Amino acid sequence: MITWLLIGLVIAVVAFAIVWAICVRVKNYSFLDVAWSYGVAVLAPIYAWAGPGHLERKIVFTALGVLWSLRLGTYILLRVLRHHPAEDVRYETLRQRWPGAGMFLLFFEMQAVLVVIFSLPFLLAAWRAMPLRGVAIAGLAIAVLALLGESLADRQMKRFKDDSANKGGVCQAGLWRYSRHPNYFFEFLFWVGICIASLDTPHGWITIVCPVLMYYFLTKVTGIPLTEEYSLKSRGDAYREYQRTTNAFFPWFPRT
Repeated sequence: MITWLLIGLVIAVVAFAIVWAICVRVKNYSFLDVAWSYGVAVLAPIYAWAGPGHLERKIVFTALGVLWSLRLGTYILLRVLRHHPAEDVRYETLRQRWPGAGMFLLFFEMQAVLVVIFSLPFLLAAWRAMPLRGVAIAGLAIAVLALLGESLADRQMKRFKDDSANKGGVCQAGLWRYSRHPNYFFEFLFWVGICIASLDTPHGWITIVCPVLMYYFLTKVTGIPLTEEYSLKSRGDAYREYQRTTNAFFPWFPRT
């Protein structure tokens, strides 16, 4: 199993170096988000093919991982292509902090390592000989619900942005009424479910690193902080009022 983990790391490192070179050539680092999202769709099937685990477990885990990966990756890819050559505001900010392409290569390879970390649950599942049982089924159910929630949040935001009457406004439709970032919340919840589902595998407890890292990056690094910084600049007082009345991450009823 360790051998295949290292093989996965080599694949990721090489792939992200290629993506970095492409991003430098097209002058748009936003394609990194696409590559990161597609990473699990590449590694999970490789682990399932190589692992001696129970067939049902391998199929269910791999199918869910690939579905999550392809949905998110394709959603981001279409968004990046729609705005290309304009770059995501997060990377515009990082360009100001990191002049030159060298720091970005290191950043890309850090993302490659993260892809391998987030592929750990699928590696463990591929080497687990037992069929799915209670805790695994419960965790997978949470992951499925989270995937549906994230898809719904993305669809609601897209519908809002596609309406020209909403230009410059703040989306508070559907799930966005209860959280300023419901897509991020369900992304986090997906990995909570995957972690729970992995607990009946040997060393499955180590997969807690997935929701912990996801929560940290979404709430403290490149998720909410940079997104809200841009929203405040572009929407001003309307977004400040949204911040005052609506939870940033965990959904709850708006405050009066």
